[in-house]
Amino acid sequence: MNPVRKPVLVTGVTGRQGGATAAQLLAAGLPVRALVRDPAAPAARAWLARGAELRAGDLDDPRSLAEAAAGSHGIFGVTPDDEDTEREIRRGRNLADAAAAAGVSHFVFASVGGAERGSGLPYWESKRRIEEYVHALGLPATILRPVRFMENHTVPGLPVGGIAGGELRHLFGPETPVQLIAVTDIGVFARLAFTRPEEYAGQAIEIAGDELTPSRTVELISRAVGREITYRQVADYGAGLSAQAKRLFADERGVWRADIAALRARHPGLLDFPAWLRNGGAAEIRALLARER
Repeated sequence: MNPVRKPVLVTGVTGRQGGATAAQLLAAGLPVRALVRDPAAPAARAWLARGAELRAGDLDDPRSLAEAAAGSHGIFGVTPDDEDTEREIRRGRNLADAAAAAGVSHFVFASVGGAERGSGLPYWESKRRIEEYVHALGLPATILRPVRFMENHTVPGLPVGGIAGGELRHLFGPETPVQLIAVTDIGVFARLAFTRPEEYAGQAIEIAGDELTPSRTVELISRAVGREITYRQVADYGAGLSAQAKRLFADERGVWRADIAALRARHPGLLDFPAWLRNGGAAEIRALLARER
């Protein structure tokens, strides 16, 4: 029997992870309450048309979060990466406090793969501190730790991790294993957490759908888009990396440690990178390359 009867409050619904989660819950016939800043905005009204209930709120406004969380079954929380890490941490804590005050049955938080291992990257450390706060509150929670998004290959203007001028650039060595996850599958695991609490509550799960070297990644992209894409290892982010972060990216074992076989046993439809390319990823990369001309 499905335990979800009251709505699940989904934050970040107009973004990638929140949007994927809301879509998965609605497709499963589950009630969704979407937290939006402006219910009249086109992106928000699109979710209303899809069957979601809209609630105005902001992660910087604890009162609005408390009002939106009241009467909900659970909360899906995601905090956007922020150069101001203390602001991101504060937003995550505001959301966790709202979940605790509402007495939700399940809090699912989208963190980042490897957050618990320490990275020296500020926006990973902020996720770790939010995780610790959720744990300290004693919330019935599932922490999802997604690895590198497959969709990053379609984002224009990324100085590291994106494709520009027919070249994929990242910090990894060309033969270093890099784990990848399709955003759609983050939504699937969030749905599974809400609908199978006996299996997911109390767990922190690193999630990935494939593991490829950058050399293999550009080979697959090149074949899929019909144009040669090359890879270049870059030395640093523009703002500089800590010594700890440099050691992390230099690790020949790779940064992430998701057990993909075990994840696929839970979710047999888990996308690998070739499947993601076939399911629209290649078309988006081709569109990105076309815009550069």
